[in-house]
Amino acid sequence: MSNKTWLITGAARGIGLSLARQVLARGDAVAATSRTMESLRQALGADSDRFLALEVDLVSEPGVQAAMEKIIGAFGSIDVVVNNAGYGQQGTIEALTDAELRRNFDVNVFAPLHVLRHALPQLRKQRSGHIFNVASIAGFQGGYAGWGSYVATKFALAGLTETLAAEVAELGIKATIVYPGPVRTGFLSRESLVVAQHAIADYAAAQASLELHLNGLDGKQAGDPEKLALLIIQAANTAQPPVHLFAGQIANELAEEKLKAVSGDLAAWKSASQATDFTE
Repeated sequence: MSNKTWLITGAARGIGLSLARQVLARGDAVAATSRTMESLRQALGADSDRFLALEVDLVSEPGVQAAMEKIIGAFGSIDVVVNNAGYGQQGTIEALTDAELRRNFDVNVFAPLHVLRHALPQLRKQRSGHIFNVASIAGFQGGYAGWGSYVATKFALAGLTETLAAEVAELGIKATIVYPGPVRTGFLSRESLVVAQHAIADYAAAQASLELHLNGLDGKQAGDPEKLALLIIQAANTAQPPVHLFAGQIANELAEEKLKAVSGDLAAWKSASQATDFTE
């Protein structure tokens, strides 16, 4: 297999960092983004002929465009795009402010769209490439009280990837949505997870979920970021990668539960549903 050039967003920590390190160890080239150059330097070191660190505010489209130009200038191509950057927003739908919701969508949805719009011309020119959008099992099975904003962003990313896969197939480009279960990174730390400024006491289930994630799950997640990174690398190097890639036992179990629940709803309401069509 020939060496690839990877663009990995959110590469200074967590899944993105594990992936960047493994890709570099394989001999591939990496363009890595983070909000601060210092975090990239501490995590991945100095630039080289196979590594380019980029301080980018992904919410800024001009910033993303400038970064893409630097990547093409340094490596001449982009073979794999990994939209990994994002954050969790906790809070009930009633309690979240418009600003909190829009910020979560800016980072988790519109920032990946900026990356896609400015990476796709190069991939289309090459008639090759593979895009990975990292969602969450919460982007497939969304029944978590207090996580409506985060769930909505990840469902949006999943739907976007399905359409993207259909659009770019004729151009020789592949697209995969990744659904990790709980992964042992800093995602649930009090420094990373954003909690709504306003809470409503009546929503007891949402508060219990927040306490569980902060005090019961943080640092104890089942998912290994190194093994998840390897899974993405495996998918990037197969001729027929999946559009939907679930990662971890918990993700697979929750996906199966969701499919079973949807099948049950379909069966229970099939007659009434089909009766809404015109009859000739």
